[in-house]
Amino acid sequence: MGNETESLPGERPVVLVVEDEALTIMDLSDVLEGAGFETLQSASAERAISLLESRPDIIALITDVELSGKTDGFDLARTAVQLRPGLPVVIVSGRAKPDPDRMPQEAQFVARPCRGDDILDVLRTVMGRG
Repeated sequence: MGNETESLPGERPVVLVVEDEALTIMDLSDVLEGAGFETLQSASAERAISLLESRPDIIALITDVELSGKTDGFDLARTAVQLRPGLPVVIVSGRAKPDPDRMPQEAQFVARPCRGDDILDVLRTVMGRG
């Protein structure tokens, strides 16, 4: 596959964060940006999928399970990995339990309550930078 884009020096790696709670997504984005990532934010799985299709520079996905719209985070994660095989995925939820039948193999699950730093640690692990 020759379509992997090398990030240029000075460019920050782009992480797609999908979460419909405004405060949660802002807090997590602050943590990620503080760690050197650029974040793209989406409140719905449908928008996230279109971003994944149009932005080859997205290097990882963090999604909540409960999202506005018809698609939940488990379905989004599966679709994302079909679109972008090998994409590192972190699934976060305070209500749902990890569901191995619905989670892509590459995905890691983080239970809330957790801090943004906890999610960042898991993200680094799934990206192989842990």
